Amino acid sequence: MYYIGIDLGGTNIAVGLVNEEGKILHKDSVPTLRERPYQEIIKDMAMLTLKVIKDADVSIDQVKSIGVGSPGTPNCKDGILIYNNNLNFRNVPIRSEIQKYIDLPVYLDNDANCAALAESVAGAAKGANTSVTITLGTGIGGGVVIDGKIYSGFNYAGGELGHTVLMMDGEPCTCGRKGCWEAYASATALIRQARKAAEANPDSLINKLVGGDLSKIDAKIPFDAAKQGDKTGEMVVQQYIRYIAEGLINMINIFMPEVLVIGGGVCKEGEYLLKPLRELIKQGVYSKEDIPQTELRTAQMGNDAGIIGAAMLGKEC
Repeated sequence: MYYIGIDLGGTNIAVGLVNEEGKILHKDSVPTLRERPYQEIIKDMAMLTLKVIKDADVSIDQVKSIGVGSPGTPNCKDGILIYNNNLNFRNVPIRSEIQKYIDLPVYLDNDANCAALAESVAGAAKGANTSVTITLGTGIGGGVVIDGKIYSGFNYAGGELGHTVLMMDGEPCTCGRKGCWEAYASATALIRQARKAAEANPDSLINKLVGGDLSKIDAKIPFDAAKQGDKTGEMVVQQYIRYIAEGLINMINIFMPEVLVIGGGVCKEGEYLLKPLRELIKQGVYSKEDIPQTELRTAQMGNDAGIIGAAMLGKEC
């Protein structure tokens, strides 16, 4: 049997046909054009699904289900997207709208949860019974997989791991709280920290790498400066890695997963990031006895995580 995964984003709708092993056999995408009514957006999701199935030369009878991953808060039981800020969706009946065009079971979940499921089924956490996946991007996305299934609480709104507080009364977060892990360890936070340090140290290599235009600082610049021995870059990066580590230690102490997966563009720094993270985690986790410990790995699914995880929603049910 095959499964359809739909990654509903604010910019693009991506659809893929996925096999039992979590491998994408064919995929396609169309612009979301998010200003439109939800009925038009969901019709495009359904039409693209039918196109992907046809282009893959597969019969619809061979497709078991359709899964949809979306930012926001889903009602997984009823297939309703309660809230999606990017699309301005409120209580949108994803399942029933898709089923107007395609007579298949439709499953729905948060996109970060789908990414975690993808890593569990076919990626860095494959074979692990329990895993936590953290994505360090504009914000911090999180997903928890226990006994091979997504854990999101009784109301499907759990797993917002980036909104655990790292510093009480600290930096303001987009969620309305202060001091969230996301406000310190996201790529957005790193850029803010690097700009602040560059302003305070105008002779730093960070400034030189962007030609004095601090608006050009991205998450890669402070790492580039640090690797070249710049003291300001080293200070920013070392502090940032500590912020990541403190949050990861919290996740391990709470869930004690077999595997903790981290993803996002910052992970392209490889061992320059991972080596100090492993050392800080080893020092900080509560369980220091001679027993198996959580293994830190980098995500493998990349941009396909949303499609694969959404597709696997039907397999896990």
